[in-house]
Amino acid sequence: MIKDTEPGAKGSDAAESGYVNRRNAIKAFSLASLAMSGAAIPAFAAEASLTASRKLTHTIYGSVSELKQEALKEGELVRVLGYFKLGDGGEAEYIVKKGAGEAEAGAIKLAGDTYASLTNVSSVNYKMFGAVGDGQNDDGIQIRAAHTYANLMNLPVINHKGEFWVKQTNGIEIMTSVQWGHTIFHIDEKFNTRSVNRFLVLPREKPVELNFDQATKAKLLAQIKPGATIIPEFAPYKNFLIVVTDNNDRIGVRSGEVYAGRSTKAREEFFFIEEHGRIIGDLAWGFKDYTKITAYPGSNSYLIIEGGTFYFSGESLNEGGGGYVNVGFKVTRSRTVIRNQWVGLEKGKADVAMAPRTGFYSFSFVYDILLENVSLIPWEKDRPGTDKDVPNGTYGIGGNYVINGTFRNVTAEGSPIHWGVFGTNLFKNFRVEQCMLNRIDVHFYCWNLYIKDSKVGTNGITVTGGGDLFVENTTCRSNSFISFRRDYGGKWDGDIRIRNCRHAPTGRGETYLLSMAADDIDYKYPIGYGRTVKIEDMVVDFNTVPDSKGASWLMRMSPFSQAAYGGRVFFPSHMEFRNIVVEGREQGMRLLNIPGPQAYKLAKTGGYDGVQLKSNCKIVFEDIQLEKIGPQDPQSVEQVHLLLTNSGNKGYMDEYALYPEIHVAGCGEFSAHLGGNISEIFVDQCKITRFTGKEAGLMPGSLSFMNCKFEPAVKSTGKQFYLLGSELGTSFINCIVYSPRVDNTARPEMIDQIGFMAINKSVQYNHINTRLGNDILAHLKSKGIKLKPSFISMLKAHHELESTIVPG
Repeated sequence: MIKDTEPGAKGSDAAESGYVNRRNAIKAFSLASLAMSGAAIPAFAAEASLTASRKLTHTIYGSVSELKQEALKEGELVRVLGYFKLGDGGEAEYIVKKGAGEAEAGAIKLAGDTYASLTNVSSVNYKMFGAVGDGQNDDGIQIRAAHTYANLMNLPVINHKGEFWVKQTNGIEIMTSVQWGHTIFHIDEKFNTRSVNRFLVLPREKPVELNFDQATKAKLLAQIKPGATIIPEFAPYKNFLIVVTDNNDRIGVRSGEVYAGRSTKAREEFFFIEEHGRIIGDLAWGFKDYTKITAYPGSNSYLIIEGGTFYFSGESLNEGGGGYVNVGFKVTRSRTVIRNQWVGLEKGKADVAMAPRTGFYSFSFVYDILLENVSLIPWEKDRPGTDKDVPNGTYGIGGNYVINGTFRNVTAEGSPIHWGVFGTNLFKNFRVEQCMLNRIDVHFYCWNLYIKDSKVGTNGITVTGGGDLFVENTTCRSNSFISFRRDYGGKWDGDIRIRNCRHAPTGRGETYLLSMAADDIDYKYPIGYGRTVKIEDMVVDFNTVPDSKGASWLMRMSPFSQAAYGGRVFFPSHMEFRNIVVEGREQGMRLLNIPGPQAYKLAKTGGYDGVQLKSNCKIVFEDIQLEKIGPQDPQSVEQVHLLLTNSGNKGYMDEYALYPEIHVAGCGEFSAHLGGNISEIFVDQCKITRFTGKEAGLMPGSLSFMNCKFEPAVKSTGKQFYLLGSELGTSFINCIVYSPRVDNTARPEMIDQIGFMAINKSVQYNHINTRLGNDILAHLKSKGIKLKPSFISMLKAHHELESTIVPG
């Protein structure tokens, strides 16, 4: 003990041996000489000197155990230079108070009826509260006490180093910013629970349930709907996250064998309130009624948690029962930032837990959160041998009711054994930047998702929802670049933009850039394929599976346009696919298979009256490396690049059915079967290998071919190679006709089966500068057949109203 008193005072402490020498050493090694030498002045020495100069009693102890031995008076100021021993990091200052101090965080019981109460604290660390860090003690007890004190005094926790073991302690509440630096935490998973996480990042205010009179309720119901930007009635709740719930209106029926339509969700909407009732978070739903409105505080400052390394034991918890287990952070405070952390297993340990986890990071009912510079692992699920499989999805990042959630430079990759790291619901304005993740997932209701400069592994991007879906400079190693969750309807109700990305399939079956297939059930909300879709500058990379023979499609759609219960699938009003190439195999892409245009539901009106087609959907395919499909039946509906079907020859339901204008340009070998459906088709700079507008009669709509090469690639069936008749006219501009390839053999003598001309006999449809290929001309010359000038004139310029018969 060192005891500095007023100048000239004598103290019995001078007789004590251990710390008298230290006190004398401090006095001998004056502060002035320390300053002159440029060395740092020890904080305790400087403060003791300052205290002495103010004529205050300031007693210094080497440890808490020494402090406890003293009989001190109320009001005395004391400092310990370590909790267990000098310099162990537990240095703190206390003031002596009367009483036991049981209810006071950080209090130390002293001899007699006194205790030491922390004072003059500017930040908190765990050693100040007695954390041991020996691998035996449950340091979580002291860590929780430290945060309790920090929360009460509104102080930051600054603990830049040390190694701590958290065993049975859960529910460590964090309400102030934390700097963990290189601190290491060892988490014993035997003591995980299903009721509470290890760390709870909490707001200081509690959520409140809002009650309105009937008149106000009616106003709210009229305003809570898509497109709303200001709701004045919510103005008093600025800086709150609002959740509107109607438990009596169930939506989001989940399909699949496990759920069989039994799983539903309440109709809910959530948004954040700014000045004058301004809404942040686009609204997707309207309401006929609501059963509850809850306001969650938005916090008026940012809480920042930085640093820390977390080692997990990988075991299962020591309790029976089923359900999800809580592990790391549960964040319910808005404006929280977590950055610079590493999460993994203890050295030599494996993930053998049989209980599914909710996520090391879980965010709920929050606005504006950031997870940045974090490395964590996805958890194991599908292990070799089904007896070791985890029964449900097990997650590294979870959450729901999140607006403006950003994940930047987060890494969580694994093998096929690992489940997808993300497992979330109800996310709005969700941003993923510079991440490497084995999955990005929102099960139900994602609204506005932005992925940029990232790599996504074999579990893929799996979402449903709406708003903006923008993906840029991103690689996805999955059989679908984006898989819209079938169990929630495979839907996206908004705009899809994918630019400068790489799709790297890992399987050998069919692959898709967008997989949007649904089951034929009533999901209790509309399902469909986005409002607009644009994909450009895409590489489909088969280098991982170069021997794959499965077809690679731009999109996968449901096999129906109207569900059995009567609901119609909505269809985009604009679709563009440009500059898509294939690497790693010769086999290229296929385009779309569109079933039943008659029943789709578009946002715009269209129509067809036999005179004009009023399009309500424009589809563009440009510079796409298409698959070279081998010889097929000329009217094959299975092996084509573009297919429109009409099972049952159903009529068009109304003006909101699909009336497409389709442009195909620069796509190499191209085949199509339009199934007799209404359409307007423009094909430019392609090689037409097979094309069927309608198998019997004229296709409703029009066909235009510009700068195209016609070279049939068919099987020998005796059928006409092309069926190109259309009600509004079929036109050829600057096109070339080559020898048919029948069963992979050039057969120039079969040119008259081409369907729109016969040498020196007939020319059908509209032609400007149609030419015959040199192979045809060589064949005719070898047979001594001369082209009639009238036939050449008809190829040069022919109108469909003119006779199709070559004169003379």
